Amino acid sequence: MPPWPTELRLSHDKRTLTVSFDGGAQFALPAEYLRVESPSAEVQGHSPAQKITVTGKEAVAIQAIEPVGNYAVRLIFDDGHATGLYTWDYLHQLGRDADTLWAAYRAGQGRG
Repeated sequence: MPPWPTELRLSHDKRTLTVSFDGGAQFALPAEYLRVESPSAEVQGHSPAQKITVTGKEAVAIQAIEPVGNYAVRLIFDDGHATGLYTWDYLHQLGRDADTLWAAYRAGQGRG
């Protein structure tokens, strides 16, 4: 059975989204990480080879969280980006694989 969120909590500074799942997993996901790993075609392209590295998002914040049906949320960032739909599975994957994905992103930015 796919993971199901039990809580989404945005920090007061709007720079961290904490997602709790029914299996007990809980992930604190920085807004910068969520922005640069956006599931939108603008970031991911239409194949893995087309994925682009988004830069300059260290200070980005999440302005709003909009539910999309019962399967996802749309995160609206203060840089105007709002096209990615973050499904529950994708949020769980981002949390589960955060160490690997975040390290790869930061290494690519020279911030390893």
